[in-house]
Amino acid sequence: MRIKISLSRRLFVTVNTIALVSMALICILPIINQLAVSLSDKNAVAANRVLFWPINFNFSAYSFILRGNAFVRALLVSLKRVALGVPVNLLLIILTAYPLSKSRQQFRMRSVYAWFYLLTILFSGGLIPTYLIVRYTGLLDSIWALVLPGAMPVFSMLVVMNYMRSLPPELEEAAYVDGANHIQTLVRIILPVSTPTLATVALFSFVAHWNSWFDGQIYMNSVTNYPLQSYLQTMVVDVEMFFRTMSNTSSDISQLVALVNARTTAAAQIFLAMLPILMIYPFLQKYFTTGLVMGSVKG
Repeated sequence: MRIKISLSRRLFVTVNTIALVSMALICILPIINQLAVSLSDKNAVAANRVLFWPINFNFSAYSFILRGNAFVRALLVSLKRVALGVPVNLLLIILTAYPLSKSRQQFRMRSVYAWFYLLTILFSGGLIPTYLIVRYTGLLDSIWALVLPGAMPVFSMLVVMNYMRSLPPELEEAAYVDGANHIQTLVRIILPVSTPTLATVALFSFVAHWNSWFDGQIYMNSVTNYPLQSYLQTMVVDVEMFFRTMSNTSSDISQLVALVNARTTAAAQIFLAMLPILMIYPFLQKYFTTGLVMGSVKG
């Protein structure tokens, strides 16, 4: 039987499709433009002739970047930050969300601790007190200055906590009957069924660490310790100084300077910085919506 679709329904689907495609293009076209600029001849870029397709295709900008130590060093700092920051975030999220997911009968101080964490979302100590804490604890100019101040993402913890509260209590009761303690129940029962939510908050944590640039500029006294995004922000703001510094490092790089300019170099570095997110996100996309819905506040 053929279902008749009303005019209003067809109009809604058409307008909705146009709106979604337009938003997708708004997100994708700047990335394509940066890729095209990074792969184009410097004269075509300087003349603003490059839009979404490279002109005089070449990899000179990428060769120029990868031969310099600054970009690779900043990339390694960011990778180290992610390798430390994401596991620390997940560990603290799990260890906090599990007890807070219990009822008041099981954990009497639950409301006190829940309000304690909630207040940190509503109120902040400010930039100067945070900087002083990092300074007087000896974390300045170290990788831990980028990891520890944001070690507990409270929003992600609330998402995981609400998901754990929605699990059937019979799962834990069966584990307790079999002789399991809280740690065994958490590791063997709760965490395996919490994979979608944990994958979602892991993605949040990865993106937050990878895209953060402000804390690197505040807590790092030496430019050599900048993470990638802090390095890129400095380079984009004062790209000419960066370009002059790179051009004097070696004869090989000096030869590449004749083939690139500041815009092609900046576009290549920005695109390289986006690659890890573009590569990881598709694998976690299937958990993203499921994890958020499972961890949302239930009525």
